[in-house]
Amino acid sequence: MFTGIVEEMGKLLSIEMGSESGIVTIEADKVLENTQLGDSIAVNGTCLTARDFGDGTFSADVMPETLKKTNLGNLKRGSLVNLERALTLNARLGGHLMLGHVDATGKIVSIKPEGNAIIYTIQAPEEIRRYLLAQGSVGVDGISLTVARLQKDSFSVSLIPHTVKVTTLGHNGVGYEVNLEADVIGKYVEKIMKGGLPGGQGEGGLTLEKLAEGGFL
Repeated sequence: MFTGIVEEMGKLLSIEMGSESGIVTIEADKVLENTQLGDSIAVNGTCLTARDFGDGTFSADVMPETLKKTNLGNLKRGSLVNLERALTLNARLGGHLMLGHVDATGKIVSIKPEGNAIIYTIQAPEEIRRYLLAQGSVGVDGISLTVARLQKDSFSVSLIPHTVKVTTLGHNGVGYEVNLEADVIGKYVEKIMKGGLPGGQGEGGLTLEKLAEGGFL
């Protein structure tokens, strides 16, 4: 589990693909501190498991499905990536709870200054937009951001200069593909309200009648 507070930007050194899996090697610094084999590191918001360490580097396995569902498969040697170690229970929760499980990718369609901030508008599929709400949280390339505005097929986030400086968003322009992770709380609420099965089928769905029966209304 992660917070979406990027610790540093790393540099992709290589992606070696085999017949059924691949290995990414990333140059890093801070995230290597106190990190052991088997620990989780979020790479552009994608939870990967450290399998090897070198001199200022770490390697992790990636499955073909991961490369298809995230922007990792589009990266090239030298690409910058956002890095964050897994959350510890004694750390400050400065962002929001993120699982490192990318739901889909979106595309930056506009970057505009607004006062001391920069507004990024990101085109996103319905499977992400359904969970978004104004002033709610969303993970963009592993960065915990607040939704500023909702549009028909996109959403906007407002970035302060510090975020632009210390994350990859400051290096990527219009047309760049980003990883998106919706707030997991919204997913659980939806599942409970629908009764736990696709399409709302099944027993146990939460309704106004059941809330009234329980004395909550």
